[in-house]
Amino acid sequence: MAARRDPPAEDVPDDDAALFRSAIGPVRELPAAPPPPAPPKPRPVPRMARRDEEDARDEFQRALDANVLEAGDALRYRRDEVPPRVLQRLARGEYAAQEELDLHHADGAQAEALLRGFLKAARDGGVACVRIIHGKGLHSDSRIPPLKNLVDRMLRQRADVLAFHSAPAAQGGGGAVLVLLAKR
Repeated sequence: MAARRDPPAEDVPDDDAALFRSAIGPVRELPAAPPPPAPPKPRPVPRMARRDEEDARDEFQRALDANVLEAGDALRYRRDEVPPRVLQRLARGEYAAQEELDLHHADGAQAEALLRGFLKAARDGGVACVRIIHGKGLHSDSRIPPLKNLVDRMLRQRADVLAFHSAPAAQGGGGAVLVLLAKR
């Protein structure tokens, strides 16, 4: 058997880095990578415009909250061209409802679509007075009846609605509204 020979001590580098460099041979250095681009500067914050928008939003919300009806509130509205006496007669139930829409168990989107279609059909059919049953909202999550407020808001926006008032107790009371429609 042959005896193993160790390489001469002067040829073996002392540290691992030198040993690695001697093993891989000559290398060329890569050029330095350019620095990453700086992040863009933030846009200036328009504080006054943002504050104005927040104030307008708050004012709009206060206006909406001021017009929110509760369960016991009566619905009432008349256009300026409609005499106050007509609204009084409507409140007493002196106008007979020719058609009726019941919105019980409808969510907001369904109720809105049903109400729009119902009022269009009633007006196209020459109906002058209708009853809309929206319920009193006693079973809603809050004390605010959502369908009652939806009906109030929609009726006020329609050009074909002359007046409306909560129905008398015998015709549904605070859970229904009588509506006078303009002639075709």
